[in-house]
Amino acid sequence: MIRRFVLAVGFLLPLALASAATAAPQYGLSIFGNLKYGPGFQHFDYVDPDAPKGGELRLPSIDSFDSLNPFILKGVSADGLNLGASGISFGLTFDTLMVPSEDEPDSVYPLIAQSVELVRGKSITFNLNPAARFHDGSPITADDVIFTFNALVKEGHPSYRLLYGGVDSVEAEGPERVIFRFKPVTTRDLPVQIATMPVLSKAYFAKHDFARTTMEPILGNGPYRIEKVEPGRSVTYARVPDYWARDLPVNRGRFNYDRVRYDYYRDRDIAFEAFFANQYDFNDVPTSKHWATGYDRPPVHKGLIVKEVIPDRSPSGVQAFFFNLRRPKFDDRRTRLALSYAYDFEWENRTLFYSLYKRTRSMFENTELAATGLPSPAELKLLEPYRDKVPPEVFTQEYQPPHTGDGVTIRDNLRKAQELLKDAGWVVKDGRLVDGKTGEPFTIEFLIFEQTEERIVDPFVQNLRRLGIAATIRLVDVATFQRRQDTFDYDVIIRRFSEALTPGIEQRDYWGSARADVPGSLNAAGIKNPVVDALIEKVIGATDRASLITACHALDRVLTWNVYAVPQMYSGSFHIAYWNKFGRPAMQPKYAEGDIDTWWIDPAKEKMIAAGTAPPPLAPQQQEP
Repeated sequence: MIRRFVLAVGFLLPLALASAATAAPQYGLSIFGNLKYGPGFQHFDYVDPDAPKGGELRLPSIDSFDSLNPFILKGVSADGLNLGASGISFGLTFDTLMVPSEDEPDSVYPLIAQSVELVRGKSITFNLNPAARFHDGSPITADDVIFTFNALVKEGHPSYRLLYGGVDSVEAEGPERVIFRFKPVTTRDLPVQIATMPVLSKAYFAKHDFARTTMEPILGNGPYRIEKVEPGRSVTYARVPDYWARDLPVNRGRFNYDRVRYDYYRDRDIAFEAFFANQYDFNDVPTSKHWATGYDRPPVHKGLIVKEVIPDRSPSGVQAFFFNLRRPKFDDRRTRLALSYAYDFEWENRTLFYSLYKRTRSMFENTELAATGLPSPAELKLLEPYRDKVPPEVFTQEYQPPHTGDGVTIRDNLRKAQELLKDAGWVVKDGRLVDGKTGEPFTIEFLIFEQTEERIVDPFVQNLRRLGIAATIRLVDVATFQRRQDTFDYDVIIRRFSEALTPGIEQRDYWGSARADVPGSLNAAGIKNPVVDALIEKVIGATDRASLITACHALDRVLTWNVYAVPQMYSGSFHIAYWNKFGRPAMQPKYAEGDIDTWWIDPAKEKMIAAGTAPPPLAPQQQEP
C-alpha cells in the first residue's frame, strides 16, 4: 500500500474546560473523555521503561531529498525530520510543547510545556519546563515559542496558516510562560494544534534564513540530532546522550537506538533486494507482490528475517486517484463517475495485489466515522437543507464504488461509462472521445514518481483508452513531483490522506474551498463546494462524540457521491518484516506499530544473526481492547 506524507493535524479539546477568565494549570489535554494517564504517571503502558539503549536502526527511503528544513513548502526534506510518534511531523530532532500518546484517541501530555492553562474560547497558556534545552545547551524560552509561531505562520508551509489561523496574539508572561489569545471564533481543536507545535531556536534563526532550503542541520531539541548527511543518499541521526527530556514520563522506554539511519534507494524493487542483503533492518511498506511472493528466501527460512501481520486500529483514511477539478474537463460529476467505472479494483486486487487489500469506500475508512447504510435521522437533519445541492444518491443509497464480480464485468461498467460520458457532452469521433462542443480530445495524464505505481495505474489507463480517452502516465523524479503537486499541475494524482481519530480543522485543508487554490494545500481535487464547507464546519464544531460521528457521516456521503476521487485500497493491518535482532514491549500501542518509538536492538540476537544462527522469535504483543 502506498503511503504519503501528510502534515498530521486534527486533534483535541479538553473534556472539562475552564469558563472563567483564569484557569488552573493542567498536566494534559483530552477530548470527549478523561485522560487515560493520571498526573503521576511514570510512563506509557505500551513501553518497557527499562528498555536497553544501543545499536543502530537502519531504514529505507525511496528516491532522494534536497533539504533538512521540514517546515517550509520548498524542497523535499529528509525522512526522520517528518516522521515520528502519532504522525507528528517533527520527527526525531524537534520537540513539541506537548506530545500525544499512542493508546488513546486524543490526548497530549507534557514535554516542553510542563503544564497548560486553558480558558474556553479565550486563551491557552503554557508553562515551560525550566530544564528544557536546545542541543547547544541554551534554554528553551517563551521567546522561542513566539518566534516559532510567527515564523511558521508567516514563512512556513501554508498549512500552518490554516492550523493556527484562530490565534489572535501571542506574548510572553515571563521567560517560561507564554499565552496564546484566540480570535472571537475559534475551532475545537485549536488548543492542541498549538500544543503539538514544535519549538525552534530564535537565536539560531537570527543567523539563518528560516524560509530557505538547507543542507545544514537546523539546531534542534529532540531525542536525536543529525550526525551525518550524504546528500540525496542517506541521513544518520544520533541519540543525544544528555537529551534534556530523556527521563520525562512521555519519553521513558522510547527512542532506544543510538542511531537511526535512512538510506535512499531509487525504487522499491531495489530497496527490497537490499533488505535481503542485510542493508537495512525493518521493512514496513512492502508492495503486495513483495509480500505475497518475495519472502521465499533463505534468511526467512532460517528465521533470520521475520514476517508479521499486526492489527492496525488506526484510521486508514483514503488512498485514491484524485481528479483535478481546477481543469474544466472534470467539472461534470457524470464525467467523473464515468471514469470511476473504468477502474477495475477487483481485477487488480486479485491479479496484482494477491487479494491482500480491501476496497476503500469512505474518506474515514477503518473507523466508526465512515458512513454506512442510509442516513440516520440525525444525519438527515444536517443534509436536508442541501437536498437540491447534493447528488440524490446521498439520500437513497449507501456509497459503493463501481465494482466487478457477482455477474458484473468490466464490459458492463465501460458501457455504463459510455452512457454517462455521452450525457455529459462527450462524443466519439474517429475512435477518439472529444468535447461535443469544442471538438477538443479528452486527454488524461496520471502523474506519479514511483515506478512501482505504474502497475496500479496502467490497467486503469488501458480501460480509459477503450473509451476513446487519450490516457497517459507521466513518471517524474520526486522533486518535480513535489513541485507539480504543490502547484496543482496535474490531471490525476494518487494521494493518501491519513485521517485523525477525531477529525478537525484539517478537513478544511483536505476539502475546503478556501484552500483549493493555495499552493501546497492538501485539497488535491480542488474542491469548491459550499455544502462541503458547511459540513466541514459541523465536524469542527461538534461538541461530543455522537455529533462528531453524525457530521463525519454526512460529510463522507457528500464527498464520496460527488466522485471527487476514485478510491483505491486499504489493508487494515500492518504488514512488516524485520531482521530478528529486536526486542519489544509486551503491549503494542493501540494506534501504531511502535517500531521506531518503543523497540530496541538485542545485542545477543544481533550476534546470532551475524553468525547465521536463528534467534528466538519475538513473543506476540498484547492487544489492548
